[in-house]
Amino acid sequence: MSVRCARSASVALALAALLLTGCGHSGEGVRDAGDGPGTLADVSTDSVTDAAGGAHAGRAAPEPVRPREIPALGHATRARIPAASTQALVVTGEGADASRATAVLYTRDPVRGWLPADGPWPARNAARGWTAEHHLGDLRSPVGVFGLTDAGGRLADPGTRLPYDHRSAFTADGTGVEGEPLAGSFDYVVAVNYNRKPGTTPLDWTRPLGAERGGGIWLHVDHGGPTHGCVALPRERMRQLLRTLDPARTPVVVMGDAAALSR
Repeated sequence: MSVRCARSASVALALAALLLTGCGHSGEGVRDAGDGPGTLADVSTDSVTDAAGGAHAGRAAPEPVRPREIPALGHATRARIPAASTQALVVTGEGADASRATAVLYTRDPVRGWLPADGPWPARNAARGWTAEHHLGDLRSPVGVFGLTDAGGRLADPGTRLPYDHRSAFTADGTGVEGEPLAGSFDYVVAVNYNRKPGTTPLDWTRPLGAERGGGIWLHVDHGGPTHGCVALPRERMRQLLRTLDPARTPVVVMGDAAALSR
């Protein structure tokens, strides 16, 4: 065989060997799996995601979504809202001695927290404002967080889930603090669980704290003037509230002047 033929045969054998390997590498010095070009060994850890799908190393993790709180309520007030409660009517007075307020209904979502569901609605409270220690005849509304478990009125049940006591005894007579007629004020009421026995008609006059601490604090229909201690809402808002409140959601009223509720 000539030298030229021998050289051609050698080149052919070398080419065949390369084709059999599947790549243009002789096999010598091949790095382990995960150590080749383009594998984890050559990629910055700033772009690596862990096996659990967690945040990339070296990058700031996203801020967790925190459930929203009811605005303008202080820590002490929030702490008084039962953990089971997912409905809260927040009545915020214009001042400690003012008789006008604003009401907003909030509902609590298990993930997003407290969200406004309705309102704001105009509201009225007692003629002399608010107090942390209500007494009979002081013409101030009690500050605090109170359950809403029982309803009633002179007019028929508008469709509430609360126990509803429908009877003529809810008739309001006479005039209010400013001389306005009280007729129709108790057409719809929701008892505020201040110094009363929950689970009874709003007309039950049991006073666990004693008669001198007052009672009979209701949400009722606005009669065009300040109240003796109750919270009054426009008629249609009372009907709407009655249809919305659900005892399964442990509804409460959070009521007081803005400064008191911010504590």
